[in-house]
Amino acid sequence: MADANAAVVLVTVSLVLLGLLAGLSLPWALLPVAVVAFIFVLARSLKSRDESAQRNACVLVLGDLGRSPRMQYHALSLSRHGYNVTLIGFLGTKPHQDVLEDERIDIVAVSELKGIRVGPKVVRYASKVVLQSLQLLYVLTKLEDQAYILMQNPPGLPGIAVAWLASRMCGAQFVIDWHNYGYSIMALTLGEKNLIVTAAKWYEKFFGRFSDHNLCVTNAMRHDLQKNWNIRATTLYDKPPSIFRETPLELQHELFSRLAKEYPAFRARPAGSKQRQTAFTERDKTGAVTAVAGRPALLLSSTSWTEDEDFSVLLQALEDYEGFVGEERNLPSLVCVITGKGPLKEHYQRIISSKQFKHVEFCTPWLEAEDYPVLLGSADLGVCLHTSSSGLDLPMKVVDMFGCCLPVCAIDFQCLDELVKHEVNGLIFKDSSELSQQLRMLFSDFPNEQGKLGLFRQNLRESGQQRWDENWDQNVLPLLKEHCD
Repeated sequence: MADANAAVVLVTVSLVLLGLLAGLSLPWALLPVAVVAFIFVLARSLKSRDESAQRNACVLVLGDLGRSPRMQYHALSLSRHGYNVTLIGFLGTKPHQDVLEDERIDIVAVSELKGIRVGPKVVRYASKVVLQSLQLLYVLTKLEDQAYILMQNPPGLPGIAVAWLASRMCGAQFVIDWHNYGYSIMALTLGEKNLIVTAAKWYEKFFGRFSDHNLCVTNAMRHDLQKNWNIRATTLYDKPPSIFRETPLELQHELFSRLAKEYPAFRARPAGSKQRQTAFTERDKTGAVTAVAGRPALLLSSTSWTEDEDFSVLLQALEDYEGFVGEERNLPSLVCVITGKGPLKEHYQRIISSKQFKHVEFCTPWLEAEDYPVLLGSADLGVCLHTSSSGLDLPMKVVDMFGCCLPVCAIDFQCLDELVKHEVNGLIFKDSSELSQQLRMLFSDFPNEQGKLGLFRQNLRESGQQRWDENWDQNVLPLLKEHCD
């Protein structure tokens, strides 16, 4: 059946191209697509489903799988409940080892097609959408029958319409997991009134209503989907999996020792003073690991280096903190680690290298998926600069930090209070001046755990945080069971 579907798609595409070459207008050239879609939908309604298809699920993201942790967690949860999972996306960054080693999860790579490189921006973007649509439809129709197609949005253009069509062709339930609005991310660079942004918003709103079920990341987004787009969704908050937890000193020392080979910020001070010591930990003659006396504080931020995170706010706050350290003896030096990849990374690295810091040292590594939670669990404070293009999503990095009982300073935006509780598990700031004062207050008398930093960490330890598996079983599993029944 899968090969037959793929063959039909190829024939249909060929007919469309021939029609265009013959001089037909676009609506007439696309007529074969409408006819084939109608026949498939009608045929599926009359055809009995293969029982084995009830245990197949496709998880789809038109992005880098390794940088899409929530969709990887979906795949692992489906596998845990006995589903055979096809995980589709770009293979830019290595997915988590648990995903790679799961026998029930098959990864299918798609290419990040760019379209034509010349001509007006609208034409170039349209060509990219068409090519991605054809590729995705071909990949989806080659799959065996599926019970569910679970797709991340954004990016949703062209994926939503294509995944919906594929779900009708194979008789699957189509589920959209709304992480944000794609058009709002486009508007950051193109502007709200741009023709592409306007078209993307219409596309998301129109085709988003075709889904059978919807998930979203906040209650604010659930209300917005219902009120403005007439889409009903279930809130599935991001929750940390069990790999995110406080890191024992032994594991901290192992990680710091490995990172010190490549990044000077993790090396012992002064450099080369002790082979068994890092900037933060040391192993004594008995083999026990302890924290280094007078060590710097480890400040950590994670980013995708995009327009919705203004790192100049953090840089200015750290310049202010630099001045505080020169005036006050009770403040530690800082090692500021900023993890992640993205388009603005080199821009900010150039700015950082131009600064003259004496008490703040920067490191911008890309970590393996297995090392990232270990580093989070070793840090003293997290900083989040995510502002949300729509004001309706929450930063997953803070969820992970809280899983490691790591207090956070987060920049304020709409709905942040669904996650960060000011003066309970962290602090909320509005600008660089406020952030610098928070750093000054939290690190006074460091590493004494009797201050606010220690209080926030203790509150996180005692909060009884829900983990991903329990959260997923409570909110997603009932939807699957409802469909099976």
